[in-house]
Amino acid sequence: MIQAETLELLEWNRLCQHLSTFAATKLGAIASRQLQIPDFQAVSTQLLEQTKEVYQLESRLSPSLSFEGIQDIGDSLERAELQGILAGDELLAIATTLFGSRNLRRIIDNQEDVPILTELVADLRTYPELEQEIHRCIDERGQVTDRASQKLGEIRTELRRLRSQITQKLQNILQAKSGAVQEQLITQRGDRYVIPVKATHKDAIPGIVHDTSTSGATLYVEPNSIVPVGNQLRQAIRREQTEEEVIRRTLTEQVAAVKPDLERLLAIVTTLDLATARARYSFWLGANPPRFINWEKQESITLRQLRHPLLVWQHQHEQSSPVIPVDLLINPIIRVVTITGPNTGGKTVTLKTLGLAALMAKVGLFVPAREPVEIPWFDQVLADIGDEQSLQQSLSTFSGHIRRISRILDALGTEEIGGDEEAISPSSLVLLDEVGAGTDPVEGSALAIALLQHLANHSRLTVATTHFGELKALKYEDERFENASVEFDESTLSPTYRLLWGIPGRSNALTIARRLGLKLEVVEQAKTHIGGATDEVNQVIAGLEAQRRSQETKAAQAQKLLQQAERLYKEVSAKAANLEERERGLKASQEAAVQQAIAQAKGEIAQVIRRLQQGTPTAQDAQQATNALNQIAQKFQPATPAKPKAGFMPKVGDRIRLSQFGQTAEVLVAPDEDGDLTVRFGIMKMTVKLEDVESLDGQKAEPIVKSKPAPAVTPAAPPALTIRTSKNTVDLRGKRVADAELLLDKAISEALGPIWIIHGHGTGKLRQGVHTYLQQHPRVSKYEAAEQVDGGSGVTVAYVE
Repeated sequence: MIQAETLELLEWNRLCQHLSTFAATKLGAIASRQLQIPDFQAVSTQLLEQTKEVYQLESRLSPSLSFEGIQDIGDSLERAELQGILAGDELLAIATTLFGSRNLRRIIDNQEDVPILTELVADLRTYPELEQEIHRCIDERGQVTDRASQKLGEIRTELRRLRSQITQKLQNILQAKSGAVQEQLITQRGDRYVIPVKATHKDAIPGIVHDTSTSGATLYVEPNSIVPVGNQLRQAIRREQTEEEVIRRTLTEQVAAVKPDLERLLAIVTTLDLATARARYSFWLGANPPRFINWEKQESITLRQLRHPLLVWQHQHEQSSPVIPVDLLINPIIRVVTITGPNTGGKTVTLKTLGLAALMAKVGLFVPAREPVEIPWFDQVLADIGDEQSLQQSLSTFSGHIRRISRILDALGTEEIGGDEEAISPSSLVLLDEVGAGTDPVEGSALAIALLQHLANHSRLTVATTHFGELKALKYEDERFENASVEFDESTLSPTYRLLWGIPGRSNALTIARRLGLKLEVVEQAKTHIGGATDEVNQVIAGLEAQRRSQETKAAQAQKLLQQAERLYKEVSAKAANLEERERGLKASQEAAVQQAIAQAKGEIAQVIRRLQQGTPTAQDAQQATNALNQIAQKFQPATPAKPKAGFMPKVGDRIRLSQFGQTAEVLVAPDEDGDLTVRFGIMKMTVKLEDVESLDGQKAEPIVKSKPAPAVTPAAPPALTIRTSKNTVDLRGKRVADAELLLDKAISEALGPIWIIHGHGTGKLRQGVHTYLQQHPRVSKYEAAEQVDGGSGVTVAYVE
């Protein structure tokens, strides 16, 4: 009984009525209005899966699922089973229902990702042979066709002949007795053909009078000459009716033979139509599919931007005020939520919205909230909302509430779970509006506290609205309690209908009374009776509300900045990707040009070699080949870029610009003989090359002329062209000077020409040690810094004799 009362209080019937408008068939509309609420979570889960699949199917089908031709044939099936004879239009409805059902099954079978719907229509038997037989015997008007049987065809041929014969005779009489007839007209009375005869000339056309006009001036007479033919026509009509009945009886017997399958077909089609109505209603609401959370896994209720579905309908169809959504985020440890705040602030609407959301999820509807929608499966939704005052039953408001709350407690039972001392119903949602109201405030408050504590032990979740300030303190005594309040805008003296969590509300009764026109002196007098403690509490709450609004403003600003940062990051990432793509393209084109140049140079060198190989080469031929090779080298070797004009020499303490980084820096150590200087920019120190710095006005530094070692004896012949390879390269980076000398000695002893020594920049000690060792080694004729492409001053080339 209390569950039925809850559905009435939540206006569940109105929601079902709205749902029925999205049904495509009469049976679907009836099922929507009489929506059954499942008793098991597995059933709800299956209904939700049906809704999801239809929702997805409708989103990609054009046109959407069609239920055309499907009708309510339940009564016809019952009468067929009772050996009644179905009328032609009833048989035609069965045939169109079979066709429509088969069309639905074909559409679903052609889809790949709808397993629930595919399984649903797998047992659908549409009996195409029965449908064809009905269409052969019954036309689109529900009449038996001539082709239904040979006998019926012969009877109707005779009927047409008799009617033609009667019509011809009557036409002759009308022409011969034109003066006696009221008008040139052949009509029927019953199944007899008659002509209108003037009452004053009734003897002019002897016959049977079947009817008289209202004025009595016209008699409808069947002339004696056509009475025998009329009798024959009547007998033929009777035979026709008998034969039609035989045909319809035969078809009815065929329908009765497959009645169980047709009833199963109706049930499947109705289920499919109901799922389609749920999907279309959910789409219209802008709702999202819920997920049933598991309390044992400590999952929270998440209902963001939850809207009341009936208010959404009212806004859309009656142009009422826009719906203000609420956020319900409830931790699994919370058992009781007390909502406080002023009247007309939306507390009751919040209760109803939560109750409807729980019921919608149970019946397979989407919930009008923002994703993700996470809600428990409540086995019971029980509510005490509204005024239960009754003059007939001599019930006051308080008495009505108590009786209904008693029924709620009886419905919860005392079943224990897991052997806990607290008796908890498996999963019940209890909604209480103005708990403890309607009686003495002190006793009502005490009763409300006791009731909520009892419900904390016996129901999974209770949401209650109240004006009692004592209930606000329960949160600080029991962690299972939580406070919420409806916001009140003091600037406009009106509620905003927003739900605030963690902050108890103020009733603002005096403020609202003043806004509604109560005399100011009465309001001021009332303030004197409130007491200082209440004022202090209200001031604390007001401070919390102000702090919350400030935090919300800052959060909104932070969110805006975050969105801007994300947008800028995407733009920079896109530009960087474009630059990288362009760089890769340029590099690829440069590599292709280099490869082409190398190939061309190889070809020209090959031609020089072939010329030398032809005949006996002479000194003149060798000189010509050498000149040709030099020309090729000059042609393909990139030109050395001209060095900018030097203009200054940095000193310790000078401010310079690092051209590589575009940053200004301070000189800490003046350039050494290799052109290395130590600088500092910011908190970083680093060694840079003299050619990589410039003055603040853009002048390049003067190059340092290094003191070269004593020149060695130059042989007459030019040195052979040597190419750097891994075999003539020694990497000393990270080595100590002593270890480096051992590696150098081994490399020099095995060398057949120049060797490249990689020592890097670093502090310069390793490079200095390498140079000192090379100066003293007897096989090293000279050494110098490598070309820039080979590492510059970080690599030394030693020429070994």
